[in-house]
Amino acid sequence: MNLLLSVFIALPLLAQETILLRSKETVDPAAPPEKILERGKDGVIDRSISSVSQPTITVYLPAKEKATGTAIVICPGGGYEHLAIDKEGHDIARWLNTIGIAGIVLKYRLPGRKSFSAEKDVHVIADQIHVAMEDAEAAMRITRDHASTWNLKPGAIGMMGFSAGGHLAAMMGMVASMDARPDFLVLAYPAIPAGLAVTASTPRTFLVAADDDPTVNAADHAGRFYAALRAVKVPAELHVYSSGGHGFGIRKTGKTSAAWPAALVAWLKEAHWGDGAI
Repeated sequence: MNLLLSVFIALPLLAQETILLRSKETVDPAAPPEKILERGKDGVIDRSISSVSQPTITVYLPAKEKATGTAIVICPGGGYEHLAIDKEGHDIARWLNTIGIAGIVLKYRLPGRKSFSAEKDVHVIADQIHVAMEDAEAAMRITRDHASTWNLKPGAIGMMGFSAGGHLAAMMGMVASMDARPDFLVLAYPAIPAGLAVTASTPRTFLVAADDDPTVNAADHAGRFYAALRAVKVPAELHVYSSGGHGFGIRKTGKTSAAWPAALVAWLKEAHWGDGAI
């Protein structure tokens, strides 16, 4: 077992705080119960969550002496049918804490795989995934509202998305109202919407993908979003690794994609979102 996974297993699985995004009165009592499937092996926790009716954020705050004042809302992937809540959620938040960044894991409602379409109008796309968008916007607003309590700096609250979560984060960067729009984006093997509305107000973005991804073509998705950002002079950084496939997260796989967390740390430091305690 590699050292990184050993650290995750040793860390406590309970985070500091979980906040409901909807009042219990607004949750449909006839909604099917949430389903949790454990997919992990060799002691590694890797849960898949589906049938989400009560969205939440789970807050991981770094030690005060390490805190940079930066936070990242994390959107796990799963094709809008389930959420890889550990591999692309809680594991990421705990790792972010080690570099002084607050990790906010978003468990969002799922619009279903049919939400992926050839639709080019981003407002129609936003309507197709409106339940996920509403939850992502609520997560951003709550995080901003708690900035002083959670020791966060203004202008340092980003959003990270994996696969379908990258689709959601990219949409947030293009169409969310400014009070809910992330200050920066981190998109990992993202399923980028067919239609784009990238403007100068779209946040600075870090993108990572693998050339051998059998699910989401790096050139058609991460590469296309990168090109749109550069066309309107929004700073962006793109890493396409030769190997890694899809869904590699930050777990050590022996593939070249395992280098991306170090590249992200350097990018965050360069943009002053990860450059020492506040």
